[in-house]
Amino acid sequence: MTVRAEGFPPVYNGESRLLILGSFPSVMSRGVNFYYGNPQNRFWRTVCGFFGEEVPQETEKKREFLLRRQIALWDVVVSCEIEGSSDAAIRNEIIADLPALLEGSRVERIFCNGSKAYSLLTERFPQLSGAAKKLPSTSPANPRFSERVWHEALSELFRAAPR
Repeated sequence: MTVRAEGFPPVYNGESRLLILGSFPSVMSRGVNFYYGNPQNRFWRTVCGFFGEEVPQETEKKREFLLRRQIALWDVVVSCEIEGSSDAAIRNEIIADLPALLEGSRVERIFCNGSKAYSLLTERFPQLSGAAKKLPSTSPANPRFSERVWHEALSELFRAAPR
């Protein structure tokens, strides 16, 4: 059944240096009311692992982790009609006001979590394509996910925590 669904507000502050953009929250994420709520999604393990940190369990601790690490998190689509969680099912989308977020931060780079986020970003905001990098989706549905690619991209801005 297709429903009109709303995404989440961005997590960011004036110190954010990296913006990670997803496409739109999954059904599981919408159920827990925060980003990457499916325990099978590799986002939190990958990003926290890069910094040598355990994945926080509480939403507020995840938010604190992002802000402490100067990472902004949002989705390109803030509202849409969707059936299930598939990016292919997104219809009649409303796009995030990315320029407003960027004006209120120190974002230097934008990492797109998957092809849909990247294609929407570059289509709707071509002026941001130079700052954007497409990374393999952390979704459990993506068999081509590579933690190494994510860690290399994060190394462009941040030093990895000592192991």
